[in-house]
Amino acid sequence: MDHSSSLLRDIGLGIIFATAASHAARVLRQPLLLGYVFGGILLGTQLGFGLVTDQASIELISEIGLILLLFIIGLEIDLRELARMGRAMFGLGILQFAVCVALGLACLRPLGYGLGGGNFDLLYLSVALALSSTLIVVKLLQDKFETATAAGRLTIGVLVLQDVWAILFMAFQPNLLDPRLGPILRSFAQGAVLVVLAFLASRYLLARLFHAAGRTPELVLLSATAWCFLICGLAERAGLSKEMGALIAGMSISAFPYGTDVVSKLGGLRDFFVTLFFVSLGLKVPKPSLATLGVSAALVAFVLLSRLLSVVLPARALGMGLRTGLVTAVNLSQISEFSLVILNLGAGYGHVSSGLQSTVLTAMLLASIVSTYLIHFNDALARLGLRLAAAIGLKDAPSSAEAPAAPGRARDIVLLGYFREGAALLDLVERELPALRERILVVDFNPAARRGLEERGFKWVYGDLAHPQTLHHLGIEDAQLIVCSVSDTFLKGTTNRRLLGHLKHMAPRARMIMTADDASEAERLLRAGAHKAVVPSALTAAKLIESLRGGTA
Repeated sequence: MDHSSSLLRDIGLGIIFATAASHAARVLRQPLLLGYVFGGILLGTQLGFGLVTDQASIELISEIGLILLLFIIGLEIDLRELARMGRAMFGLGILQFAVCVALGLACLRPLGYGLGGGNFDLLYLSVALALSSTLIVVKLLQDKFETATAAGRLTIGVLVLQDVWAILFMAFQPNLLDPRLGPILRSFAQGAVLVVLAFLASRYLLARLFHAAGRTPELVLLSATAWCFLICGLAERAGLSKEMGALIAGMSISAFPYGTDVVSKLGGLRDFFVTLFFVSLGLKVPKPSLATLGVSAALVAFVLLSRLLSVVLPARALGMGLRTGLVTAVNLSQISEFSLVILNLGAGYGHVSSGLQSTVLTAMLLASIVSTYLIHFNDALARLGLRLAAAIGLKDAPSSAEAPAAPGRARDIVLLGYFREGAALLDLVERELPALRERILVVDFNPAARRGLEERGFKWVYGDLAHPQTLHHLGIEDAQLIVCSVSDTFLKGTTNRRLLGHLKHMAPRARMIMTADDASEAERLLRAGAHKAVVPSALTAAKLIESLRGGTA
């Protein structure tokens, strides 16, 4: 069998086994990530059926998934939002990572991990265990509708700062074997030059390019992906990793209104390749010995304890409340997929021993299973923690706000589509109800409308309604009212009924007003759960008949 046929066969087996294992994970209410890894375990030669023996074929494809994953992580790191986090949240993000790494360096050496002589197991392990899983945490918090709570906002803020710490460590990785000041400064200088060039190009070149391509959503996606691989290539030429280039590429365009749309459209492609990345990790899992399982269990216990020590007391000291700190610590009680990326890069640089990756992977699987149940019962665990704290004389400190408030007033009225009816509605709002302007979020794919709307006090974001994940990334879960002002005749790639189905899951508390082409479609929308269905032609006819009556009276 030639290499191309073998590659196709291995990819197919990886997807089939990952899918089957993921369905089992779904039934057991576990993260799908565990299914991907378990699918790889079943395919491997150590614990599985030995169906895939050439791991390089899967890793070739999984590297693309890793680049896309880091590109999307970069897209979701908005530097302006980081600056608005507030000193308290920023301080907690710094303390959490620093305390966890310090505890790891101090406490994990007895497990047999060293530091020095070209071996950096202890350092890599300490950094890996200081990071929590964004994929698992955000998914579970969204399922519980807790992303907008005080603890939910604090958890997500800490996760964002953890990603920043991971990025900084990745920039430092190539120089660990030669930690002289000169090479380190040269590496950071090269990275800084690439960052500056990327951000300047984004501001003065990509902004115009995306504006010109805004009416063609597919071209926006293609342009963003091309930008990602261009910066990856430049990063590799500059002596940095391709993964670092992907992060820089994402961060450089994260402030654009097109960022959320790119994230949503790349999601399916990314998920395909990332699935293979975790399948390839499963292929590397060796037969677990009692010693390995014991060490992995000890690492999970360390993660739980380190989160309590690094989050709870600092959160209380910073005025966020003891209960909020307890819930946040519970939410962060797992190991990040970013940790596996860092260890994977470290293995390529020759920094870590061969068994460290499999030990951390085993610990990650155990922690993911445990944390799923911990997050599910985080409120009950926090109440138990408060009682234990009160028993030792540690009372909750009063706090005016348990977590930093989100900047600005919430945009709880969402208008989907800025076309004829939508434009007329906003004109009426401006004349009759001007106070509502600061509550309205307009989602549309025509960038030409942005400046005029924002000058009038409305907020405009780029979004393609044919891809509902765009709306998910815009954070409309807490909307009070959602209006789709475009009928099926003018919608591209979707319908009002299909859109309504997605919206009911995204914003279950919102009232939905949809637009229909005729009365029969309006009835179907009402039966599907819309609170109101508007037929523009019927409204126009009603106004015309009024004019006719007035003119003939």
